Amino acid sequence: MTLHSLLSLPVLSHRLGGKLDFSRMDEQQIMSLAIALEEEDARIYNTYAQALAADYPDTAALFRAMAAEEDGHRHRLIELYRARFGEHILLIRREDVRGFVTRKPVWLAQPLDLERIRAQAEIMEADSRRFYAQAARRSGDAAIRQLLGDLAAEESRHESKAETLGNEFITARTLHRERETQRRLFVLQYIQPGLAGLMDGSVSTLAPLFAAAFATHDTWSTFLVGLAAAIGAGISMAFAEALSDDGALTGRGSPLIRGAVTGAMTAVGGLGHTLPYLIPRFDAATALAIAIVGVELVAIAWVRKRYMEAPFGLAVLQVIVGGLIVLAAGILIGAA
Repeated sequence: MTLHSLLSLPVLSHRLGGKLDFSRMDEQQIMSLAIALEEEDARIYNTYAQALAADYPDTAALFRAMAAEEDGHRHRLIELYRARFGEHILLIRREDVRGFVTRKPVWLAQPLDLERIRAQAEIMEADSRRFYAQAARRSGDAAIRQLLGDLAAEESRHESKAETLGNEFITARTLHRERETQRRLFVLQYIQPGLAGLMDGSVSTLAPLFAAAFATHDTWSTFLVGLAAAIGAGISMAFAEALSDDGALTGRGSPLIRGAVTGAMTAVGGLGHTLPYLIPRFDAATALAIAIVGVELVAIAWVRKRYMEAPFGLAVLQVIVGGLIVLAAGILIGAA
C-alpha cells in the first residue's frame, strides 16, 4: 500500500477533522468506495424486503430482486479490485467522502409508506449512476474505467429495469391490495388512537367545564377547570393507550406513538371548547363554546364514517346524541 493511500484512509482523515475529497481519491480508494456503496444499497433493499414481506409480499420480492442486482455489481467490483490491488479492501464509506448526502433511514418509519420507499429507491439508483459516471471519467486504468462505465450505464437502465420487475411482481391487483393494507395499518396506528382521544377529550370534559361555567358564571375560573380537565384527560389517555398494547401481535405500531397521538388528541378535544372562556363575557364565551362542541361532535362522526366505515346515522346517534346528553348534564348540575 502506498504512503498516499495510507494518508488518505478515513481514520486518519477524521483525525485531522475532515473528509476525503473525491477529486483527490486514487483508483484503489474509488473502487473500495464503490464496493461499500453496493454493499450498503443491497443491505437497504434487503431490509425493505424483510420489513415489507408480511404485509406487502410482492413489493418485497421486487426489492429482493434489486438487492440481487446490487450483489452482482459488488462481485464484479471485488473481482477486478482483487486483480489490481490484492485482497485488502480499504474501509471507505459514503460518510467518509465529502459531497455524499446522508440517507434518511426510511425503512425505520412506521407505518411503512410504499410510495416513499419506492421514491427512495429511485434516488439511490440516481446517486449510483452519477457516482459511477464521475468515477469512470477520473480513472486511467482501462479495465477499471470500462467496469465503472458499464455500471453507470446499468444504473441508468436500472430505473426502467426496476419498472419491468415491478410489472412482473406488482400487478394492479397487488397495488390495490397493498394500498388497502397500508390504509388499514394507518387506521390502526393513527386514526383509531387519535379518534379515541378526540372523543374522550371532547365528550368527557363537557360535564366539568359547563358545570363550572353555570355554577360560577366566571369565565376565568371556567377556563382553568377546562384546561385542567383537558390536560389531565390527555395524560391519562396517553398512559392508558401506551400501556394497553405493545403492538407486537395486533400490528398497531409503537405504543409510544399511539400514546402520544391519543394524549395529544384528547387534550385538543378538551381545549377546543375551553378556549372560548378566555373571552371575559360569559354569554358570548358560552355561546361560542357550545357552537364549537357541535363542530367537534360532527367532525368525530365524520371521521368515524370516513375511516371506521360506520354508517353516518349511527355515528351521529352514538357521538352527537351522547355528547349532547353529557353537555346537558353538565349545564343542569352547574345550574342546580
